Amino acid sequence: MGNQKKAVCTIGIAAVNVIVFLLLSFGGRTEDGMYMLKHGAMYVPYVVEYKEYYRLFTCIFLHFGFSHLMNNMLTLVVVGWNVEMFVGKARFLTIYLLSGLGGNLLSMAADIWRQDYSVSAGASGAIFGLTGALLCLAILNHGRVGNITKQGMIVMILISLYTGFTSGGVDNLAHVGGLLTGILVTALLCWKRNPKR
Repeated sequence: MGNQKKAVCTIGIAAVNVIVFLLLSFGGRTEDGMYMLKHGAMYVPYVVEYKEYYRLFTCIFLHFGFSHLMNNMLTLVVVGWNVEMFVGKARFLTIYLLSGLGGNLLSMAADIWRQDYSVSAGASGAIFGLTGALLCLAILNHGRVGNITKQGMIVMILISLYTGFTSGGVDNLAHVGGLLTGILVTALLCWKRNPKR
């Protein structure tokens, strides 16, 4: 019966993203950076100068166009379902939100260092965190989580990072920051589930 459980948080987060996208689509163009900025997208000068820290989280639920939304939601459902089934709702939400935050903070630090700012949004940093979580869980579980192996996760992560770095308009540091945060948070939350013998 345990396999019949639903990944409620994964489905819920995907639904929120879709609903937010639909609502914004009725009011304007989601591909328009200024329009998205008005509705919570990430922009470093607003966070630093105006202290609009909420943007570090709200941007995780915003997407530039339908394909951006669908690509992220498909990955979220596949990866998130596996993570949530293994770690539970509370840990899943913690990993997801902190990974999104971690990705945005690394991206923000890089923007400040380069003095190069752009409007950004998307759930990919948080989703990379879930991917990192699966890798961490596989390592903690002797190389496997269900049908997912450590080697398979490493290949998936490398392909995803490569695709990002060879594509335009992608916030790669948000991906890297989310990935590293996901691995770290998962290790902290789940290490005790695998005590040394």
